[in-house]
Amino acid sequence: MVRNMSITKFEEEKDELLDQIEGLEEKCDTEEKCQEEGACDKCEAYTKIEDLSTKVEELENKIEDLMGKDEDEDED
Repeated sequence: MVRNMSITKFEEEKDELLDQIEGLEEKCDTEEKCQEEGACDKCEAYTKIEDLSTKVEELENKIEDLMGKDEDEDED
């Protein structure tokens, strides 16, 4: 039961991060400077997107770990 609550919490955090990423990507799609070649390398928004993507991946791994533990317990 506690694991299910943790999974839900992690999924909510992941969804919030994905919303933030989407907002930043939309900003990047509309900014003129973002159309220039190599603009992402010096863009703060792109750096934030990368950081948020890393956090999303970490949350996904935690969710998978918890789901795997739930499956192991169900088999017992």
